[in-house]
Amino acid sequence: MPIKRFRIGHYLKTSLWTIPLLFILGGVAISLITTSIDDGTLIPESVTGDANAAMQILYLIAFAMLTMTGLVLSLVVVVVQLAMGVFSPRIVRQILQDRPSQCAIGLFAGTFAHSILSMRSVKTTADGGTVPGLAVVVAMVLVLGCIGTLVWYLNHIGQSLRTAALVGWVARGTMKTLDHVYPDPGTETDLDPELIVTPSAGVMFAVDHKKLVTLAGRAGCQLELLWAVGDYIPTGSALFRIVGDQGALSRPGVVRAVAIGPERTMNQDVAYGLRMLVDIAIRSLSSGPFEDPTTAVQAIDRIHDILRQVSRRPLHSGHYDDDGGTLRLTVPTMLWDGYVRLGFDEIRIAGSGSPQVARRLRLALDDLMEVTPADRQQPLKYQRELLDGSARAAASSKADGKAALVPDASGIGSAADLVTAPHEDRR
Repeated sequence: MPIKRFRIGHYLKTSLWTIPLLFILGGVAISLITTSIDDGTLIPESVTGDANAAMQILYLIAFAMLTMTGLVLSLVVVVVQLAMGVFSPRIVRQILQDRPSQCAIGLFAGTFAHSILSMRSVKTTADGGTVPGLAVVVAMVLVLGCIGTLVWYLNHIGQSLRTAALVGWVARGTMKTLDHVYPDPGTETDLDPELIVTPSAGVMFAVDHKKLVTLAGRAGCQLELLWAVGDYIPTGSALFRIVGDQGALSRPGVVRAVAIGPERTMNQDVAYGLRMLVDIAIRSLSSGPFEDPTTAVQAIDRIHDILRQVSRRPLHSGHYDDDGGTLRLTVPTMLWDGYVRLGFDEIRIAGSGSPQVARRLRLALDDLMEVTPADRQQPLKYQRELLDGSARAAASSKADGKAALVPDASGIGSAADLVTAPHEDRR
């Protein structure tokens, strides 16, 4: 019997139709109740209109709800198709179990059921007829709720297409199963009292440096943030190390000064913008250097521009002092070498076999070397050496290898070996 109950419960839990059916039954019940307790005199016609107007209202609501139900079902199908093609076919079950989708479908279908059944109680006669005013008012309230739900659901389904949301669904389900199968959390490791742990997992996407400096200054200590912005922090991991007196430090206040969420953002994370541009470039080269090199070049254009703006700017040391000049906070901060490697490493490896990509990378590196201070030249020189070697190795002849190393702003199109107009100093 327990296995039979489990199978029935599992079937109902993983079926898309269960919750919508309950909403439909609820809509039928509301229609029957409202039409039975209202004989046409409970709500004045100034609110509902005459019989013809009420019939038209209920008809339009029913038609609109049928359309909205179809829209939501279509969106669910689109999400399933995208998830299967981009992520994994095995993630479909998680999407079909999405409660907001089931509730949205159910609300629209339930409102349709209520409206279509309420129409039978509208009686049209020569002297005006009978209007189930309560049923009409309830239908109006439901349709307003449906409009708000539709707007909310469009945002929900858009957010659900994010990689972080789909991964989060699977992770939360796995953790729930883990707690069920292995309920004993085990013996916790005794942490150093100088460490402050994070109560929840997530990506660190913002840090209130000013607040942390203030808290450390009041306590007379120094804080060391152990993770960089953009890092994923597991539950219970050490988040800060306290250097000095820790007795007066507000640990909850320190934890609240760090924003942790489901995915990286560009609030304080310049590297994440570069990361996304690099992802676009290497995705266009995923099947080989000749799959879509033009898209890769367009991404390199933007990476080149961003690194050019970064190249002369003083980068933060990661040290934050209080008003008295005492060091109170240290945080991991990406160096210039890190930005260069992030911007070029993967694109160079994936696309150096394409003359278009190699030539555009060479122009970007040459241009950056012209505008970058001397103490930041080495990472660029190293990248250029690696590019030259990989481009020559990928070329089918010495001539192709030589051509692939000509700097070209268009990849293949505006270099000195292809145009007649003289190139002006681009600095």
